Amino acid sequence: MTDDLPRPPWQMDWTAEARQEFETMPADGRQLILAARAELITAVDPYYRGIDADAGLPHWITVRPLASTAPGGPHIADLAGGRGWLIFTFIRRHADPQITITDAFWA
Repeated sequence: MTDDLPRPPWQMDWTAEARQEFETMPADGRQLILAARAELITAVDPYYRGIDADAGLPHWITVRPLASTAPGGPHIADLAGGRGWLIFTFIRRHADPQITITDAFWA
């Protein structure tokens, strides 16, 4: 065991409601959600902090805090210009960092 901080890929879990929403989406929505999931679990910082926060993301995804007053709280990943989204929380625990998706939507 080392004292190094954990690195990606991160663990990801879904609330039961978000998983059900995902499973009932049309195929094109599920594909985009899975692509966004791949981006989030491999990012050094899933919250994409910084001036050019979305510079490393594909053009179809933007990540921002759900509330500007809580930059360390839940975030939203807007997909395809707002056509869908994932609301998630990243918990940077030392032993087992994890992303939890609490809401998924596709129109």
